[in-house]
Amino acid sequence: MFDRLFGLARVAVLTLAVAACATTPPAPPVETVQAPNVILISIDGFRADYLERGATPVLAQLAAEGASGPMKPSFPSVTFPNHYTLVTGLHPDHHGIVGNNMVDAELGRFSLGNKQAVADRRWWDQGEPIWVSAERQGVKTATMFWPGSEADIRGVRPSYWTPFDQSMPGDARVDQVLTWLDLPAAQRPALTTLYFDIVDTMGHHHGPDGAETLEAMRSVDASIGRLVDGLKARGLYENTVLVVVSDHGMAATSPDRVTVLDDIVDPEAVQIIYSGAVTFLNPVAGRETEVEQALLGSRPHLDCWRKSEIPARLVLGSNPRVSAIVCASEPGWLLATRARPVTKPRGAHGYDNAAPEMQAIFIAHGPGVIAGRRLQNLDSVDVQPFLARLLGVTAPRGDGDPNDTLPVTQR
Repeated sequence: MFDRLFGLARVAVLTLAVAACATTPPAPPVETVQAPNVILISIDGFRADYLERGATPVLAQLAAEGASGPMKPSFPSVTFPNHYTLVTGLHPDHHGIVGNNMVDAELGRFSLGNKQAVADRRWWDQGEPIWVSAERQGVKTATMFWPGSEADIRGVRPSYWTPFDQSMPGDARVDQVLTWLDLPAAQRPALTTLYFDIVDTMGHHHGPDGAETLEAMRSVDASIGRLVDGLKARGLYENTVLVVVSDHGMAATSPDRVTVLDDIVDPEAVQIIYSGAVTFLNPVAGRETEVEQALLGSRPHLDCWRKSEIPARLVLGSNPRVSAIVCASEPGWLLATRARPVTKPRGAHGYDNAAPEMQAIFIAHGPGVIAGRRLQNLDSVDVQPFLARLLGVTAPRGDGDPNDTLPVTQR
């Protein structure tokens, strides 16, 4: 029923109009079925148990009135790979964004701050985000920040998008979304993304239990409240499905919980792509045997694998952009060098995606969503097929199971 209600709603107006034209004498006005607006909201670094801290009453109400549950991110549990997983339904190994930093033999080096690389579709073309699928089928989309949305992936961009600007306040981001929704119906996006990064930023600087992190939660919650109020003022709230997710959680770190790479292998023998909770590195040419003998295997608080031997449950290692060796620290621990030491308590993510500290959130609220439904066994790859079902569009089959989100709308 849900699929028919929302999947067919976008053709309802046309169908009814044709029927009216074929009727003699002219039929009275027919009440049309309006398709739902879908707003996908990401709160970067919002750990699943943050909802229990009493700082987010708006999110708590959306969860109570909708369907919600913890959600397992993909490995590595970092920002760009998991945001692209959320909208492609693919694990990082399959969509190609395997890290916030990575190396491609043809394209060179990718990093979050490299605007040229971020806007280069060749980094992103291994996956198809939901806005590309929608736009190809005539469904307008808008992205208020989302990794990948600054590139013309597979030759397609959202109808409306903005380049990332971390200095833009949360309320201003909400106001831009509402401005798009003020457009005439034919121009209005059916899918809009909205991204908040401050919870992740404060979590890194002050740890998951820091007062500043709690205040960041309050700030984002207030901005989402502003969105809800704006939707209500426009008469759009009752016809909007809000899907609130995060990309990963956050774990507390300390200078007392550090594995020093220099104590294991000569740092000059490796090229570090990135390090910390998860570390990607390549041996320097000619020193492969030395590095493998020193690093590979398990030791207290650290596991290192050849890319071909990463545990299958982590779904990583087949993509050429994955480094030759991947090391995963125990949650709360970091791998660092003496040249770049850990000097104060902070927060980190990237750990084993099954770790409780890495669990993300999923909340769905709106028409067709069963109020009070508590969900289990959600995975970040399940979000894309759920969005496709909401929008009534066909999207490429990914790694997720569409059945995992059926309880959101089916009794």
